[in-house]
Amino acid sequence: MAVAHRHLVTKALAEFAHERLLAPVADDERYRVVLGDVVYRFRARRLALEHWTIEEASLTRTVDGAPADLDALALVLELQPLLQIPDALLAVYLEELSSTLAAAAFKVHHGGPSAAELLHADLPTVERAMTEGHPSFVANNGRIGFGVDEHAAYAPEAGAPIRLLWLGVRKASSHLALGTGLDEDGFYLDELGADTLDRFEATLRDLGEDPTGYRFLPVHPWQWEHRVAVTFAPDVARRDLVPLGAGDDEYVAQQSIRTLFNTSRPDRHYVKVALAIQNMGFLRGLSPAYMRATPAINDWVFDLVSHDPTLTECGFQVLRERVSLGYTGDVYHRTPAPNAHRKMLAALWRESPVPLVGPTERPATMAALLHRDADGDAFVTACVRASGLPARDWVRRYLRAYLRPLVHCLLAHQVAFMPHGENVILVLDGHAPARVFLKDIGEEVTVLGHRPLPEAVARVRQVVDDEERALAIFTDVFDGVLRHLAAILDTDGVLPQDAFWSLVRECVDQHAADHPGLSGGVDLRAARFAHSCLNRLQLRNTLQMVDLADQSSSLIYAGTLANPIA
Repeated sequence: MAVAHRHLVTKALAEFAHERLLAPVADDERYRVVLGDVVYRFRARRLALEHWTIEEASLTRTVDGAPADLDALALVLELQPLLQIPDALLAVYLEELSSTLAAAAFKVHHGGPSAAELLHADLPTVERAMTEGHPSFVANNGRIGFGVDEHAAYAPEAGAPIRLLWLGVRKASSHLALGTGLDEDGFYLDELGADTLDRFEATLRDLGEDPTGYRFLPVHPWQWEHRVAVTFAPDVARRDLVPLGAGDDEYVAQQSIRTLFNTSRPDRHYVKVALAIQNMGFLRGLSPAYMRATPAINDWVFDLVSHDPTLTECGFQVLRERVSLGYTGDVYHRTPAPNAHRKMLAALWRESPVPLVGPTERPATMAALLHRDADGDAFVTACVRASGLPARDWVRRYLRAYLRPLVHCLLAHQVAFMPHGENVILVLDGHAPARVFLKDIGEEVTVLGHRPLPEAVARVRQVVDDEERALAIFTDVFDGVLRHLAAILDTDGVLPQDAFWSLVRECVDQHAADHPGLSGGVDLRAARFAHSCLNRLQLRNTLQMVDLADQSSSLIYAGTLANPIA
């Protein structure tokens, strides 16, 4: 726990300073933060985008001049006059921090593969080895609702096999949406297999029900135990929901915790299920109403991406969410106002990257590029050195695979994604970036202009001005991903930060040279851009950080940042 506290206090001071919630003062060769009678001192370097790289081992805390232990929860209380978390929500934020500390201590105690070992690991192993959660959020592993045994059974870092429970849901009380080219019976046959389907149908017949009147819905074991069996007991009693038992395939939880990877049949889909725990500013349910359009949105994005020569040349692909299923026959769907209970029973199937990679290619979550192992060794540093490429060439390949397609989508199509590490699968070949798969399309894609859209896709449109449109790159990519990556490469002596940002500039300029006149009013070489702050969002409302239907109005800014490629 001491290791967990030290890491989280270091991260909190760095990210709160980045968001200008506090201002460390230079003190000889160190910096200090004075909070009444409490003083923090540390060695640090300030890098581009006001990124603070704090030397974790150097961090000390004194109270009334006497040495004191580092304590992330005490830090929040000491900072509360600056953070201004609403009083009614302060305890919730502290609970999310406590859970984050518990998860971190679990990871420290149990250990994990080294950065060198991850070079040769498969996709689920890399995913399980991640220790940091979101690189910018301080309270990033809330999982409020999990007990100790449940954490060991269902948390991504535990890596335990999970068998989904399956319900028969009455067709008249549910909604199914299928992607282009799919039919319901064929999908279930491919996803479950004939033997499992026969077993489910026999169970329904034994109860005197007609299997043709039902669909099959996967449910997380935690969700059945804590939400469905009791909260939906009347629905089970009238057999709108029929428990069919566990499926045959084993899954493991991904970093996003409610998305599960099929380890028995890696070629089969990821399954994303509702999980009513509180994690990182949201209750992790799934809305049947919201997901009705998900397959159509994914098909539209897939067609756009696959027919664009620039994106094809970069190898850029999306992992489509192909099928959504939601139960809507409960009393909670008949109340006058929307409520969280409407998000308790739904599922989504997303393509697996495994059938899409070649024999020499290896997929890994892009979050791994920001990962350090227990000894402090960085996975990205290990990759660069194992590839045999000069660091500049390695980063150049990465930016071509990741940044160039995102810039092109924004400028050519007015389309923006949420491309943080957890939402991107990086495909490595010889330990060097070859291409990327983008996932979590349905919840995250946005069309930021007036381009024509099919009616089924219209909900993704959020028209903003050119300066805010540019934040899709500045905030989500430069500040959200590349700021952290540049710091690791600079700290490890792999590539100085000035050289890193010059390669980013080169990538943006090369795209502009290849597509003259495409930028419109979006200036990615602007001198400064609005400083959008993630932790401030969570601190303002720890229960729901943003309104998903109007994310633009939810943002919180703290002045502007100097653009490192201006």
